[in-house]
Amino acid sequence: MSENAPANGPAAPQPGPSASFVDPIEEKIIRRIPFEVAAAAGLLSIAAVFLFDPLTGVFFLAGGLVSALSFIWLKNALARVLTRDKAKAIRMGIALYAVRFLLIFGVFFLIILLYPKKLIAFVAGFSTVIPVFLGEAAVALARLKSAAPWNS
Repeated sequence: MSENAPANGPAAPQPGPSASFVDPIEEKIIRRIPFEVAAAAGLLSIAAVFLFDPLTGVFFLAGGLVSALSFIWLKNALARVLTRDKAKAIRMGIALYAVRFLLIFGVFFLIILLYPKKLIAFVAGFSTVIPVFLGEAAVALARLKSAAPWNS
């Protein structure tokens, strides 16, 4: 046995889409996004507490957390769907997306019924995923440009 090999033998590749479809750097970014969304929503909710009221801050944070959880659920569901055959994958993907849509719609409906004036705060928190994606895209583009062969 080689000195560099683990005691249990060589590591087996991980099953699923992350092993064959996604670049390790992209997988790292995808795993980081929900945490960044939650952190951004947390920071902005603190600002909302001071600028508006505590309930607005709570709804802003709740929107960000729902967005982060929705992203995690979508990522995991997509990984499960892509490991199936095409016919089952399409049916399962549509069903999971419909359930996800209905749950998010239900949350928005409850907020509209119970706290109609706080809907904008929830939507703003839910939308923190957009600047996080833009930030990750800018960082990835900067890394790509600095590692491009034509720059050397």
